[in-house]
Amino acid sequence: MPAATDVPVTEVGTRVYTVPTDAPEGDGTLTWDSTTMVLVRLTGGGHTGIGWTYGPPAAAEVIRGELAELVRGRSCLDVQSGYHAMVAAVRNAGRPGLVSLAIAAVDTAWWDLRARVLGLPLHRLLGAERTAPVRVYGSGGFTTYDDNQLARQCEEWLELGVSYAKIKIGESWGANPARDLARMRLARQALGEDVELFVDANGAFTPKQATRLAATAEDLGVTWFEEPVTSDDLDGLRRVRDHVRPDVTAGEYGYDLTYFERMCAAGAVDCLQVDVSRCGGITEWQRIAAVAAAHHLPVSAHCAPALHLAAAAATPHLRHVEYFHDHVRIESRFFAGPVTAHDGALHPGDDPGNGLEFRESDAESYRVG
Repeated sequence: MPAATDVPVTEVGTRVYTVPTDAPEGDGTLTWDSTTMVLVRLTGGGHTGIGWTYGPPAAAEVIRGELAELVRGRSCLDVQSGYHAMVAAVRNAGRPGLVSLAIAAVDTAWWDLRARVLGLPLHRLLGAERTAPVRVYGSGGFTTYDDNQLARQCEEWLELGVSYAKIKIGESWGANPARDLARMRLARQALGEDVELFVDANGAFTPKQATRLAATAEDLGVTWFEEPVTSDDLDGLRRVRDHVRPDVTAGEYGYDLTYFERMCAAGAVDCLQVDVSRCGGITEWQRIAAVAAAHHLPVSAHCAPALHLAAAAATPHLRHVEYFHDHVRIESRFFAGPVTAHDGALHPGDDPGNGLEFRESDAESYRVG
């Protein structure tokens, strides 16, 4: 049998799946009724690696038209060089946004393939010293929920044993702060005093609006204020950070290393959020985590909990992983493996690669294109 370094990637496959939400959903600046997964499978040496992103079906066209031929024929082990080749090839297509989602799906699949070829759990290949639980926080609490829906979801998070839970605020671009406060109080009551309350405005407020809201809600003990203003306004984030008690966080819309360096250097956040399904995959995640460490900042994984698990487990300054309602519904339905939290954490397994098995028959009814 040839050495692992001689095993080429022979197939690059993509599939698109769109899953309706279980209720209307919205945050401070957007509403939606479905979530789309773009799945990538890389095959080589008798193994198949799985990766994905959440975004428009057009990401699959980027993979087929711009990336697949670059990947096919390269060694299953040469993830980093393959990643940089993909980034170089899309210069004129534009790296941020859709193209970065496509790269992320391929990169995460490639890392999974590499670990499977080597017969190693992916979190061990990435440097995790041991199989330890990775803390999660409950995430949902959409602005479209009524009081009963919000209270019920808080109860579900408590059943998972979480120590932190996050709801959406900033309804209608910050136009209804009275309802924001009422929902925050309801969540605090439902969660009790032992669970940290997080809020996410998705950039709905101005700096002064965000500061006033945080002051009014100070008795609720909020410890995490995500995107109080748009993450494009680094100075605005820093000004809010300077005037509120909760940690100010952002970064989910970062697509490359330079974006995160600017955010860190601006003193804009207390915790850097990184999304492996958007930033370009595990290869870029590792570089971003190093930048955060150089600025003495912790890292939190944004959404896609099953996809993040291995990289999160190998990140020493990780704070937690977002256990986002939509993505948990999809990942627990589509995959067998370490996808469900218990005791407030996800638990990496000992199987090679990311430990996930794609349930194609369960996903088929959601396939599009």
